[in-house]
Amino acid sequence: MPEPLSPLSYRQRDDLALHKALTQAAREYLNERGDHRFADGWMIAKMLLIIVICGGAYWVSLWQQNAWLFALSYAVFIVSSMFLAINAVHDASHNAFFKQAWANRLLNRLITVPLGLDPDCWRVRHVIFHHAHINVEGYDLDIEENGVLRQTPFQRWKPFMRMQRFYWPLVAAMTFPYIIWVFDWQDRAGMTRVAHKMSRSGAQGWGIFLFTKLMHVLIALVIPIAICQSMGIGWGTVLLVYLLSQMFSSFLFVMLILGTHWAKAKFYQAPEEGGLPHGWYYHVFSTSFDWYTTPRWFGYWLGGINLHLTHHLFPNWSHRHYPALAQIIADTVAKHGMEYHSLSLSELLASQQRFLKDMGMGSGLWRKKPNSD
Repeated sequence: MPEPLSPLSYRQRDDLALHKALTQAAREYLNERGDHRFADGWMIAKMLLIIVICGGAYWVSLWQQNAWLFALSYAVFIVSSMFLAINAVHDASHNAFFKQAWANRLLNRLITVPLGLDPDCWRVRHVIFHHAHINVEGYDLDIEENGVLRQTPFQRWKPFMRMQRFYWPLVAAMTFPYIIWVFDWQDRAGMTRVAHKMSRSGAQGWGIFLFTKLMHVLIALVIPIAICQSMGIGWGTVLLVYLLSQMFSSFLFVMLILGTHWAKAKFYQAPEEGGLPHGWYYHVFSTSFDWYTTPRWFGYWLGGINLHLTHHLFPNWSHRHYPALAQIIADTVAKHGMEYHSLSLSELLASQQRFLKDMGMGSGLWRKKPNSD
């Protein structure tokens, strides 16, 4: 098991006034509405509707004799599974869906089965590592060096990376399959820093992990292959459609969420001793962006992932509150010397391309050392 990282802190004194102001404004917002920060009935209804679409598409796919109709209905099944993840799993991983932590864990364990992700592995990677240290080299596992895509100025550069702004969609598309079939297993086997942070370890952890992975294989592959072969659709077609559907879902998710941290292209190395020389709020604003959807209400169906800076400042709030919280942030930070603004989707994608081009051209601080590969 890799050695745990040294604790990394931020200058809390820089954040006290802003933290107090944001907390007070958010509390007043809830009090005025007589509301709470968790999911409401409409959120639960939205989740149930997506579950119905997911299950309905799955059922329809099983009885198709035409390969193209099978592919279409099965793709809807997988893509709606991804929408379940961004609308429910994301909030529940932060204990922001239900008030009870056990209910959030159970919800995640059940509704991640169709997509195949292990919710505990993802929770640790996302909540404990990414949220705690956005864009900090060695601490944020979302930007780990992979030898294919250069994501920070501190990572090694290779000549083929000049083309990464063109091939990065393929890398994004392979993220979910790689997490499902590689990262999850490495995390559970103790080969990464994730293992010692999981909520279940040992035989119990392995038992739950293997059971849910087996259920995914059974639902997503074994049953469709068994039934579809009797309908004249071969097992190879099912496997291909499964992979392509996962890749499409992965590409959408990564494009919409990871680019919010690429847009500002600000990355940090942890100091050898002590903490970073700035406060947490400054850090979030220097590494994250909100972007707006057209029409605006569509962000609700994206699970609020477009308001990603807002999510990082209020991670334990249901995404149904994000539009109001974004306005609170905009009004509050202006009084504390910070500027809030959100991008359009086209501006976000353009900034992603500029970032990938700069990193691919070798821009940044890293320089090849003698005898390094």
